[in-house]
Amino acid sequence: MESAWLGIDLGTQGVRALLVTPDGRVLGGGSARLGRGRREGVRHEQDPGEWWEAVCSACRAALAGTRADVGGLAVCGTSGTVLLTDDAGRPVGPALMYDDGRAAAEAGRLRSAGLAVQDTWALPKVRWLVDRHGSGRVAHQPDLINAHLVGGPVPTDSSHALKTAYDVERERWPDLTGLPEGTLPEVVRPGTRLGEVCPAAAGATGVPAGTPVIAGMTDGCAAQIASGALREGAWNSVLGTTLVLKGAAAEPVRDPAGVVYNHRAPQGTWLPGGASSVGAGVLTARFPGADPALLDARAASFEPSRAVAYPLVSPGERFPFQAPGATALLLGDPESDADLWAALLQGVAFAERLCLDYLHHLGAPLDGPLTFTGGAARSAYWNQLRADILGRRARVPRETEPALGMAALAAYGTGATAGLADAAEGMVRTGTTVDPRPGRTARFAEPYVRLVDELEGRGWLPGAVAQRARSRAGT
Repeated sequence: MESAWLGIDLGTQGVRALLVTPDGRVLGGGSARLGRGRREGVRHEQDPGEWWEAVCSACRAALAGTRADVGGLAVCGTSGTVLLTDDAGRPVGPALMYDDGRAAAEAGRLRSAGLAVQDTWALPKVRWLVDRHGSGRVAHQPDLINAHLVGGPVPTDSSHALKTAYDVERERWPDLTGLPEGTLPEVVRPGTRLGEVCPAAAGATGVPAGTPVIAGMTDGCAAQIASGALREGAWNSVLGTTLVLKGAAAEPVRDPAGVVYNHRAPQGTWLPGGASSVGAGVLTARFPGADPALLDARAASFEPSRAVAYPLVSPGERFPFQAPGATALLLGDPESDADLWAALLQGVAFAERLCLDYLHHLGAPLDGPLTFTGGAARSAYWNQLRADILGRRARVPRETEPALGMAALAAYGTGATAGLADAAEGMVRTGTTVDPRPGRTARFAEPYVRLVDELEGRGWLPGAVAQRARSRAGT
């Protein structure tokens, strides 16, 4: 039997599992939907029990009919999703998802105490849970699944612990969490062996008993691994409902504003990045039921659009600037639905360009390859438009799922490769390469600068960052 590794991705709407060979062939895949969540206003909860049911279903489907030797597995989850468990690892209530906003007051108190946290980060939500449900043990989304797999509680990984305020540089919990002793779990680096699949989990999932279980990373880092953007200066732009940029650096990218944060890679290098509230989610909100391919074709007649957009999916912005009061912008009047669609596509690309300008302002290394992943990368027109506006060549991998990134991490964690970048580069297959069309980048400079000026004028974008963006645009 040939060797393969299993990657499991716990998403917001479902679970995905992929069985991948060292050279990137997908031997099997499975998925299962999550439907028992509760979303009301700023409240967003899910039933942790449903996660395990979905993992079992997805793994059984991925392994059905295969004869591969499963060398190991790793699990990723949504960054900032957290719950409390008892000493045996059983949930004591629902999980608060990555965007649950009920802990804003707790976040404010933590910031006053000196911790740089955002309202939807995990630590404020843990404080909120402890205040309402009493004591418990913190678990992040993959921790619950890993506990099921090995048959008992496991350490968390430093990637998921980052938004619970774990200090990834000093590799310790801070002193200012305000949590009772014993609430926070032990932390290990991603790629650490947590244990082996126990017989009960083997019966439920179809994964052979004794399969190594490797500590994973967040879904954003998993997507970065799946893009192969792990050498210094490389960046992966994940465009789905919202926009996430993650890169690779030898040292942390320092950001006094706290907009950019740094994950620690398994071998000690750094994965800086940030998450914006701009993204493709605005398209489905403004054009429910529309045919994206048809509107893409019509949007090509509006380059640039008559309108300039900053298309926030929800109020507030986190990257490339922090502005809780920011709202979606539309400057000018589109002449048609096709023009509005064009303005929204271009607006997301302008935000993406501003993210890169902000990273340049911070001194981040940007001289490596750029990769596009996420659901929006299925649009050939949008990929071309983004390359035009950014003025950069972009690669689009053939397989972009975070589960593939976890398969690569499992291969590294079990010693199949010397480094994580080696494992990823072996599994990642480039589908297409997109070059900016001659003259198009200059065509979009004026509307981009117009948007930058508006963001600065509203007090959302710092003046120094706006000036850097104008300078890089040649104005």
